[in-house]
Amino acid sequence: MRIDIPQEKKLVHETVIPIRWGDMDAFGHLNNTIYFRYMEQGRIDWIESFGFSAQHEEGGALVANAFCNFYTQVNYPGDILVRTYIGKVGRTSADTYNLMSLINDPETLCAAGGATLVWVNLKTNRPAPWPQAFQKQLGLY
Repeated sequence: MRIDIPQEKKLVHETVIPIRWGDMDAFGHLNNTIYFRYMEQGRIDWIESFGFSAQHEEGGALVANAFCNFYTQVNYPGDILVRTYIGKVGRTSADTYNLMSLINDPETLCAAGGATLVWVNLKTNRPAPWPQAFQKQLGLY
């Protein structure tokens, strides 16, 4: 089943990740699990770009769900361009999306996926409102 990436989304960050030899599987192409790591790194780089860490004394942005659609095979060597977008934003959650392509062919998608992030108070393990640093980046004020 393919999950569609919504048209309405806001580009918030781009990062380039080198493909490592060890990222390949027995068939000689990028292992499917690695795309999830690339999406994670894209989200972390975005969060760190506005001076916040993924885990903070106030809580953490945890993944509630994640998905990935695979379009083309990718081989070593190369560099992956990971573009991070935000979609629907709520009081405690936000939908994020990642479009991935080779840096030398940025218009051809290799994969696209997403995750719903939920800000959680790590002391209570309950959803909590986004901290102010996130609210600004998410467009909440």
